[in-house]
Amino acid sequence: MSVETNKETLGFQTEVQQLLDLMIHSLYSNKEIFLRELISNASDAADKLRFEALTDDSLFEDDPDLKIRVEYNKEQKTITVLDNGIGMSREEIIDNLGTIAKSGTRQFFESLTGDQNKDSQLIGQFGVGFYSSFIVAEKLEVTSRRAGLSREEGVRWISEGKNDYSLETVDRPKRGTKIVLHLRDEAEEFLNGHRLRAIINKYSDHISIPIVMDKEGEDEKGEETVNSATALWKRSKKDIKDEEYDEFYKHVGHDFEAPLAHVHNKVEGKLEYTSLLYIPARAPFDLWDREKRHGIKLYVRRVFVMDDAEQLMPAYLRFVKGIVDSDDLPLNISREILQRNRTIDSIRSGCTRKVLDLLADMALKDAEKYAVFWKEFGRVLKEGVIEVTDKQEDLARLFRFASTYDDKEEQAVSLEDYVARMPEGQKAIYYITADSFSTAKNSPHLEIFRDKGIEVLLLSDPIDEWLTTHLNEFDGKPLSSVNKGELDLDGNEGESEDEDKKKEGEKLEKEYQDIVKRIKEILDEKVKDVRITDRLTTSPACLVADEHDMGRHLEQILAASGQSMPGSKPILEINPKHLILRRLKDEQDEDRFRDWSNIIFDQALLSEGGKLDDPAAFVHRLNDMFVELSTEKQAD
Repeated sequence: MSVETNKETLGFQTEVQQLLDLMIHSLYSNKEIFLRELISNASDAADKLRFEALTDDSLFEDDPDLKIRVEYNKEQKTITVLDNGIGMSREEIIDNLGTIAKSGTRQFFESLTGDQNKDSQLIGQFGVGFYSSFIVAEKLEVTSRRAGLSREEGVRWISEGKNDYSLETVDRPKRGTKIVLHLRDEAEEFLNGHRLRAIINKYSDHISIPIVMDKEGEDEKGEETVNSATALWKRSKKDIKDEEYDEFYKHVGHDFEAPLAHVHNKVEGKLEYTSLLYIPARAPFDLWDREKRHGIKLYVRRVFVMDDAEQLMPAYLRFVKGIVDSDDLPLNISREILQRNRTIDSIRSGCTRKVLDLLADMALKDAEKYAVFWKEFGRVLKEGVIEVTDKQEDLARLFRFASTYDDKEEQAVSLEDYVARMPEGQKAIYYITADSFSTAKNSPHLEIFRDKGIEVLLLSDPIDEWLTTHLNEFDGKPLSSVNKGELDLDGNEGESEDEDKKKEGEKLEKEYQDIVKRIKEILDEKVKDVRITDRLTTSPACLVADEHDMGRHLEQILAASGQSMPGSKPILEINPKHLILRRLKDEQDEDRFRDWSNIIFDQALLSEGGKLDDPAAFVHRLNDMFVELSTEKQAD
């Protein structure tokens, strides 16, 4: 196939154009990061070549000295970035530059509001990358050949960053990638050697392969290395500035925001490895894809081996980014070997402990920063008590919840806070689960707790249903749901109060036994049982799950995920002190009694966020009651 016959013009994926518009608006005030991103990509290409060459050294093609070269031309108004890394084939060019093949892309763009100011804050969730070049360039030319392909299989990609791009096959003797940026008039400030060197020193000094430029000066010839070209994680911590840590994170995490925190650790002895791990400031858009790992790079003796090594970090810490460099693993290690390698198990355990200690320290010393972390990653961290059993107590200390203590939606209450505030005699940590904060906060199940001044945790994250299934106690105190089983608050009262309460309960049970029986017969298909309760103070009734049954909220979650399963009937608890129940006790009209019984059930269902099987029937019954009450009032 000749070069001339294999040229075509292709349209960008819709999302690419959206990302370009969003990125240019978001990052225009920080235009210089385009060079950081291009150098970072070139570094990754070099790492990938070294890794693939471990099993096929012919890929080096008699050019084993990897480097990145930066050039500029004032007359042509161009900046060029060249690397002799792995390069790209025609298919890879289309995949990498014409489409965004990231899982969750559609969901990310559906979350955009159309308000550029608000949407620009989301760009950090997606990453920056190659397309940042269009902030300074009106046209880009990318010429590349993948290592191992023939020189006739080079590819040139050209675009002005609008609707389409051209693609043609070219002759390219050298492997690797060459990117030429044709600068906009307002970006000519970058056509300066000192400016480019300053950017490289600021953002890319940590890159472990040489970044070279031509020497400048009348008598200067040849090229010089601009960066230090040493692995940052191998340097002593005392010699590394916070700014250098932050810039390395932006490189390894492909992020443009600084991280919340980092931990740099070197282990020596029987097992030797170095880890540099970061907590990002913002959750990536595809955080909930549990099959996707987000950024632990594995090195062996400073040689890159693997991207996103999932064996190095548990799934509930999948937001952690960084590197691990081992002195003990073989260079040709594979993902399959990693799964059954004891060294990897030890490294994973050590890295997990370092991250949890970092979070615990942050929670203790910087509550404001920890609140940012919890808002972004708290729901993921909760998965930990489901995945592991040996770290449940440590993880539980990191959890934060909303609570009736302050009735704020912000999840800021720790289990330690709760236990410290427990009154003498309280036996359990009480919580309620619901599909929203407002539903939990306003649940009738909380009435007796508010009346007695007992704090209840308000759990509204979907994962909380599974969390409370696996986290049974904290600090020796059992976790108890206020919307499951019979309520026992006897331990919070004195003996005389307990005795009085018992006598009153026996009296009410006897007084209402007939009405309980009648309501149960009417609602037989909807409820497992009907009983009087002392958990309500202002509402006529509520629904509770039996002690060992699945809660209604969990049933709703499973149904929404497409899992069909027979639902368990709830228990209807009625408040004998409520005016409606006192009036219903004397109701002799069976039709009216039936309507009131159904209304009471439907109201209880609605109050916990449930859905009515027949909303029209509920409205019809309610309207009939309004009419009857109005008629009675007029008659009086």
